[in-house]
Amino acid sequence: MDCTIPKLYHQHGMDSRSHLDLYFSKTEDMVFAEDTITFPMACLHYLLSTGRIKGTFLIDISLGSFIHHLFSASNFFKKIVLLKFQERCIMELNRWLHDRTGAYDWSHTSSVAAELEGTRDQLQEKEMRLRSSIMQILKCDFEQENITSPVLLPLADCIMSVWILEVISKNEDEYMKNLEKIIKLLKPGGQLLLIGALDTTYWTAGTEQFHCFKCNEEFVKNAFGKVGLVIDYCAVQRRSNVSDLTDYKAALFIVGRKGE
Repeated sequence: MDCTIPKLYHQHGMDSRSHLDLYFSKTEDMVFAEDTITFPMACLHYLLSTGRIKGTFLIDISLGSFIHHLFSASNFFKKIVLLKFQERCIMELNRWLHDRTGAYDWSHTSSVAAELEGTRDQLQEKEMRLRSSIMQILKCDFEQENITSPVLLPLADCIMSVWILEVISKNEDEYMKNLEKIIKLLKPGGQLLLIGALDTTYWTAGTEQFHCFKCNEEFVKNAFGKVGLVIDYCAVQRRSNVSDLTDYKAALFIVGRKGE
């Protein structure tokens, strides 16, 4: 593996199935489950169940083709649109959405959502509910003023951005520019739920290493303030696993509300 020049996810693409296997699978040697599955799902369940996150229309802008963070969200948001950078990820998601042969098995994560909600006898219903909530899967391009061009989406009640801003941003200026493009899709009073990896410089998928903009909790909080987001909630979980697939130090879950 050539580790000297990390690739850019949104420009070079990646092996989406390898990414799922390495960071989100149910295999015993998958060491990231606490940070990539349990932590974000628990935070989201708490916010939704206590009424701190509300609405009917959700836009999700996330890395790769994972959907586990949306199981609890689909209990509340009846319309969900997914934005993806790669056709390969859209194909992977469509395979699951239409329950086709070879679709990725997310039952281990729907079980986590059911356990959090106390509905362990409704696993099949959870997947059906999420499938029925997903209205569109669109390709996005942050080089465009309207990142979903030519489609013009209505403003969202809530946007989820998961492990993507630090991956598509080369530096601080690009991070701010990309954050501003995301919140343009958010209605006044709406909330941005951002899940990120702190102090990361690289991550791996397949045999390839990818760039990540290194930022800390203070930087993200300041970025929210600069674009007019008032922080409603913030949780940080320090990394406990050992792996050279990525060098993040902690997982971040932060919520900001757009001004009226």
